[in-house]
Amino acid sequence: MNTKTILIVDDEPRTRQGLKKNLDTWANGNYQIITASNGEEAIQLMKENKVHILITDIRMPEITGLELLKIAKELNIFPVIIVISAYSEFEYAQEALRLGVINYLLKPISKKALIEAVEEAVKEVKKKQRVGLIEKVVDTKLVDANTQNPSNREPIREAIDYINNNLKNELTQKEVADHVHLNPSYLSSLFKEHVKLTFSEYVTRRRIQRAKELLMTTNLPINDIAEESGYKTAKYFIKIFRELEGVTPSAYRKNNNEKAF
Repeated sequence: MNTKTILIVDDEPRTRQGLKKNLDTWANGNYQIITASNGEEAIQLMKENKVHILITDIRMPEITGLELLKIAKELNIFPVIIVISAYSEFEYAQEALRLGVINYLLKPISKKALIEAVEEAVKEVKKKQRVGLIEKVVDTKLVDANTQNPSNREPIREAIDYINNNLKNELTQKEVADHVHLNPSYLSSLFKEHVKLTFSEYVTRRRIQRAKELLMTTNLPINDIAEESGYKTAKYFIKIFRELEGVTPSAYRKNNNEKAF
């Protein structure tokens, strides 16, 4: 399910329903808007649902909004947070900011202020997911390959760019050597010296990284992902993927699937 969830927590039924009504209209079915009347209910909902944006009142009986944020943090639940309050005391705002709140809205909240705050939160969610995606697909050996000795490596930089732009194609060492006007065996030794990977190791790792990106951000069938990553058959692609990642492409997708917000 791709729908992202926004949780509204407020002990005042009128405020809670008013916020939900405004956000339902704005969301137009693109987001799931759920509500909780107290902190305990909110915690339960966050355990059961992946909450992307949390909008919570500060002053609530039993568990306050700030206590709710602390509990969420302890549970390793990190939604993008908007705090609402009828109180403008500075210490509340200060504490809220320390707990990672991106916006602090004072009651009564205008529809315009609410939507602006939520749209800003949506951007923050997208940013967090992009960072998460990069962390998941990053191959440290490829990162190292791109930060090795910057001197005397113009042909290698050109070779890497050519490989990265032609992953879908067959890509032979001779073809890349011709492109950078070097003898294939000289390119091979230069590549190994600067990139710390052989030519074929680099191509394989780069193709598998491309496959991981596609597995996590698209619904393309495995056959198509194999082709997009430069593999002629899905069977061979699955074999190489499993050797490098320890799981099949399908299992990787199931474990890591993160859709864009």
